[in-house]
Amino acid sequence: MKFNQEPIDWKEIFEPKNIILNLVGVALITLALKGFMIPNKFLDGGVIGASILIHEITHISFGILVLVLNIPFLFIGKAVLGKTFSIQSLITFLMIAGSMTFVDIQPVTSDHLLIALFGGCLIGMGMGFVIRSGAAADGIEILALFTTRKIGLNVSEVIFGINSTLFLCAAWSFGISTALYSIVTYFSAIKSLDYIAQGIEQYTSLHIISSKSEEIKSLIVQQFGKGITVIKGERGYLPDTFHEKTDCDIIVTVVTRLELLRIKDEVSQLDPHAFMYIQYIKEARGGILRNRTKH
Repeated sequence: MKFNQEPIDWKEIFEPKNIILNLVGVALITLALKGFMIPNKFLDGGVIGASILIHEITHISFGILVLVLNIPFLFIGKAVLGKTFSIQSLITFLMIAGSMTFVDIQPVTSDHLLIALFGGCLIGMGMGFVIRSGAAADGIEILALFTTRKIGLNVSEVIFGINSTLFLCAAWSFGISTALYSIVTYFSAIKSLDYIAQGIEQYTSLHIISSKSEEIKSLIVQQFGKGITVIKGERGYLPDTFHEKTDCDIIVTVVTRLELLRIKDEVSQLDPHAFMYIQYIKEARGGILRNRTKH
């Protein structure tokens, strides 16, 4: 495996935006853990979930556990993702350990469904903000990336395997009901983490086929300032008129979630019969796409 030899970027570590994102993330994680999850023995996945499990069984301080269990993953993170990432993650681990040890938050609710949904959303949002700051709040993702490069499994498979073992232990220790609610918490966290980490401006590919293609091209480029790609295609091939076909332009543009609804509405007004289909894409860069935040 090739090790990351990049030097430490202190400017990135102390960039105000990254510091604020990290603070917000740690605050949300602390609220989720102290206000919802730990008082009710609900687990999340990863190192945080393992720390809750060990804490409930041994009564060792959660803050100490989450720090000690995460430290080994920093060495993996240093090799795979670089020194800057490792230092940022170490700062995050220390902040989580400190807030969990010294900040007092009373339980918000004892309703299991509310705990699973809101506790999961809060901790997922917190981790998402931490990721956007350039760090990690849980060592399991570092381990999953390392394992993926070593044995060829994808990241989701590694994380699923580790967390499945964790939830089985939770079922054994706390009962099936708590384990099942913990799984709901975990999936709630995953969705909110993805939303925050990817951002509300995650890119979407919009494909449009219309008899008014020239007007729609002008609309997208002039009014919305978006780039387009035009693919030459053929319309027709319907069951009743299979041999009747006409040339057409397939207009492709990459937009954000926020822009998607507005563009769809404008296109529908221009041509109520326009055919549109949407593809959600993991990443887009280059061209005239505006610069996105690094994390």
